[in-house]
Amino acid sequence: MRELTQEDVIAAVKGGSVFASGGGGWVDHGLEIGGAAIAIGRPKLVSIDELPDDAIILTCTAIGAPAGRDWQMLGRDYIKAVQLVQEKFDGQIAGVITPQNGMSSSINGWLPAAALGLVVVDATGDIRAHPTGKMGSLGLASRTDFETIQAVAGGKPEIGTYIELVTTGSPAKTSNILRTASDMAGGFIAAARHPLPASYVKEHAAIGGISLAIDLGHAILNAEAQGIDAEGILNVIEKKTGGAVIARGTVTQKSVRYSGAFDIGFITVASEDGDTYTLHVMNEYMAVEDEKGTRHSTFPDVITTFSLETGAPVSVGELRDGQSIGIFVIDKSRVPLSSSVKDPSVYPEVEEVLGIELYRYAFPTSEKAHA
Repeated sequence: MRELTQEDVIAAVKGGSVFASGGGGWVDHGLEIGGAAIAIGRPKLVSIDELPDDAIILTCTAIGAPAGRDWQMLGRDYIKAVQLVQEKFDGQIAGVITPQNGMSSSINGWLPAAALGLVVVDATGDIRAHPTGKMGSLGLASRTDFETIQAVAGGKPEIGTYIELVTTGSPAKTSNILRTASDMAGGFIAAARHPLPASYVKEHAAIGGISLAIDLGHAILNAEAQGIDAEGILNVIEKKTGGAVIARGTVTQKSVRYSGAFDIGFITVASEDGDTYTLHVMNEYMAVEDEKGTRHSTFPDVITTFSLETGAPVSVGELRDGQSIGIFVIDKSRVPLSSSVKDPSVYPEVEEVLGIELYRYAFPTSEKAHA
């Protein structure tokens, strides 16, 4: 157990931005919420082994799409979402986890933990950011026999979009309800869900996910402090993660639209070696292909775009035509994988929206892939 500091906030945002895979929130929001957590009472980061097996852990997150135009999530909304679950849950909640790393999502639970006397557990529902709640639900998405509790809070009261909602039922159905609430609230909303015993989290989560982001962030900060240039920073990230820049080039087309609390579309990049790469987007980068149809990377690989001028990750929302970027990939074999991303039931809705296959490429030797 250790207290999280302001330096850890900055590091979590830096490292989380790499794992954000083009989404995962916003840097400014992460720094703001993380700073608020440290200001009101430093949250404590604990390993899953420091908790008894029956300690209840709650997932804290934000649901929506970065292109949502009129959303509002205040610090109190993150706290309120947890309180709504606490009021409904028959038991005591001990700690929180985040379902994913990201520019702000690595810090999702820090503020409610600090405000409500909970601990931040060093585990994530997925190492990288992903578009649907089911992909970070710790393998619960296909469970029809499990009744969960999910809650959201957020929106703008002055224009009548503020929503508080608590829903119980199967993980899949309640996740769809929360996505609709997010859209109604302006495109993003704070959420808390799935109170689960530590023993379950230990078996199904990506253990050590928060430390992974913080450690990477500190390595980036150290490189920046030494005045290392953009290429040098990318080299540091490659060595730290085992990832690699698979192409460098220029953005030639960005075709991404907002629909139902998702950012959906594709981005094309003309590479320096003459090839054209397509990044398929559903909030985050879900796959990379070249013009021959060769698949170079697929979720749950980490897929991130970096500015070649600054060495900093660039989100889908920040990318512009003509921008010089590197396409960076960490193979899934180099990161801990949760039960969620191995669950074939979480893929079909994303595959249908994008019009491409994912699961067959991600897990080619699985039973479903050969069915």
